[in-house]
Amino acid sequence: MRAAQDGDQSAYSILLSEMLPILRAVVGKRWRNRQDIEDIVQDVLLSVHSVRQTYDPARPFLPWLMTISARRIADAARRVHARSTKETTVEIMPETFAGDETKSFEQVSDDQELVRAALMALPAGQRQAIELMKLQGLSLQEASKQTGKSVASLKVTVHRAMKAMRQALKGEM
Repeated sequence: MRAAQDGDQSAYSILLSEMLPILRAVVGKRWRNRQDIEDIVQDVLLSVHSVRQTYDPARPFLPWLMTISARRIADAARRVHARSTKETTVEIMPETFAGDETKSFEQVSDDQELVRAALMALPAGQRQAIELMKLQGLSLQEASKQTGKSVASLKVTVHRAMKAMRQALKGEM
């Protein structure tokens, strides 16, 4: 490592090739998945490369390397644990089919007509509130400016209109 720190590229290459089997063995004792082992070994090698100037040649090399390895193994374990708490694996994907209750185009058209009729049956103020907020997608503030009603009044109007439409559609559908 001393020669590698001094800039000797061939010494650094030899060092890396000698470290590789040691690192694979150390990581392999704690991990079973070959891909994970290789990933962790690469992390260790990158760490060694980035902190090689911190190595003190007066001290033994192997404990320094094992400390870096232990930390990268711990990092990998934390990543796996974090990933496993956020993910759910599904062994067999469920098949999805259109259910018997799926509506045909004609039925959907009939439903749209029923919704239009329920909307037209609303008082003008409630109909306007529904059209602005639910059909045109305006925010409460935008609809309030357009209608001249307060935001609170508009909320109540929309709530009452939706309730009236639900009631009207329950009887029709």
